[in-house]
Amino acid sequence: MLELAGIIILGILAQWVAWKFKIPAILPLILIGLLVGPIAAEYLSSDGSKWIEPVWDGTKGFFPGDGLYYFVSLAISIILFEGGLTLKRSEIKTLGPVITKLITLGSTITFFGAGIIAHVIFNLSWELAFLFSGLIIVTGPTVITPILRNIPLKKDISTVLKWEGILIDPIGALVAVLVFEFISVEGDSGFTKTALIEFGKIILFGTTFGFTFAHALAFVINKKLIPHYLLNVVSLSTVLLVFVESEVFAHESGLLAVVVMGMVLGNGKLKNIKELLYFKESLSVLLISILFILLAANIDFKDLMLLYTWKTAILFFVVVLVIRPLGVFLSTQGSKLKFNDKLFISWVGPRGIVAAGIASLFGGKLIKQGVDGAEYITPLVFMIVLGTVLLNATTARIMAKLLGVFLKRSEGVLIVGASHVSRLIGKYLVDNGRHVVLIDSNLNNIELAQEEGMEAIDTDIYSDTLDDNIELNDIGFLMALTGSADINAYAIEKFRGQFGESGYYRLITADEAHDPSSPPEGLFSQTDDYNSLTEVARRHPEIHEITLDSRAHFEELIEKTNADVDIIPLLVKDKKGVLEIISSKNKAIDKIDSGYKLVYLGKPLAL
Repeated sequence: MLELAGIIILGILAQWVAWKFKIPAILPLILIGLLVGPIAAEYLSSDGSKWIEPVWDGTKGFFPGDGLYYFVSLAISIILFEGGLTLKRSEIKTLGPVITKLITLGSTITFFGAGIIAHVIFNLSWELAFLFSGLIIVTGPTVITPILRNIPLKKDISTVLKWEGILIDPIGALVAVLVFEFISVEGDSGFTKTALIEFGKIILFGTTFGFTFAHALAFVINKKLIPHYLLNVVSLSTVLLVFVESEVFAHESGLLAVVVMGMVLGNGKLKNIKELLYFKESLSVLLISILFILLAANIDFKDLMLLYTWKTAILFFVVVLVIRPLGVFLSTQGSKLKFNDKLFISWVGPRGIVAAGIASLFGGKLIKQGVDGAEYITPLVFMIVLGTVLLNATTARIMAKLLGVFLKRSEGVLIVGASHVSRLIGKYLVDNGRHVVLIDSNLNNIELAQEEGMEAIDTDIYSDTLDDNIELNDIGFLMALTGSADINAYAIEKFRGQFGESGYYRLITADEAHDPSSPPEGLFSQTDDYNSLTEVARRHPEIHEITLDSRAHFEELIEKTNADVDIIPLLVKDKKGVLEIISSKNKAIDKIDSGYKLVYLGKPLAL
């Protein structure tokens, strides 16, 4: 009981440390696992035993026999399903070919390149060398996401890394399984006869089960055939059912099935998708915390000592500095990504839970089978996992700045509230090249915004879901446009440091509209609150531009608009098309020349 409680407590402590120091949680989790496992057995225990023993002689411990294998498989399925829920087709309109090549051509280069190097350096058999290379194909959302959360990157780069991290997990698992099966069967001919059939079965049953059950689950949820208090547990049980059933029909197709299921649900019209994400994310955090500690603790000290050689360093640096860049540059050839973008993607390739989990399982099985050299698999993969995470967690921000992919000024706009007015303003900004995200707790407003082609998130500003959203990394302007003065003020107070580094604004209240000492973050004019803005949008739902002659002309027009209840000034556009938000005191507009444009909502201004 003490050990079980200790795993959970230590796991959550590691998650807190990761949050506090802005590093991937996998780093403190593996270090804790190594401490309570092999290090404790070697240096800290009087009787030479581990403080936490996941499996002992295959019969004792937390998971006797193959219990650890089953637990890891089910846990990974839930983690990948949660990752699949976050994948949106709208993110890859122009990047689809790049991501496709990365998970196909890039994976092939990693597979053969790392396999050859492992064979040459460690003298592993070709089968074991390619098992190792198949396992390190994957990156994974558990390690990519924390790194991307803390670096304001160009949206194309963060999108490529996020999609690659999630989609490549089942591919890496599939390749590793095929190599493992090759090692397990007797003779090459036996494998050759069945490999293509098994591969086809994995693709067929994985996609079929994932697609079918996703639509079935969405149907019963939208039809309210499941009571609200059972929604999350029914969804969880469905994910496990899909994984297990797919595995029954085609061994190792379960991971593909749950990723497909998550993607279909995430891109469909599921009314309760937000609640599913909250629940699955919390569950994933707990599972990841337990898994990494267990897997690291399961390693023996003598296996760690196998890495105490110069060969390990050579293998690591070849994988990171040669094979990964080669795969990225060949996969992104002909894309719109710039050289420095490709260089940064090459640098960021940390391995995650799937690599560690499957390596631990397959390594243990092959050792039991007496395969020569199998003792290298688990420690080598853990070395790549720990090394890449440590390298990327400590250097990704520095590299982003050196390569110029770090956003010096975040130009994206977060609009709190997705009402008719917010959608009008958001659509204008999007049409003028700005990344705009609208948030609202009103699902109808969110759906209307999405139908108009805008990015919109159904969330409550009082929750913490926005803090970790990768898609908001380039947000620098915050506009609170709700009808509640309290919500607007709270949004400014809570998010101005995170999303308002370039400017934060809110609608002033009716009382502030006639108060000369109104706050400088007031939006648009000195006379308009939410009600007047809404009325103008209802009567004249159009945004116009008028060319300015001078600063005096601008001030004249502002005075005219303030006197007209059917016109509200919004923005100023300079000669290059750069937009500046007008505050109630016009302090945001530093310089206005001939050729600038005033952007306003309402009826056309008489020239």
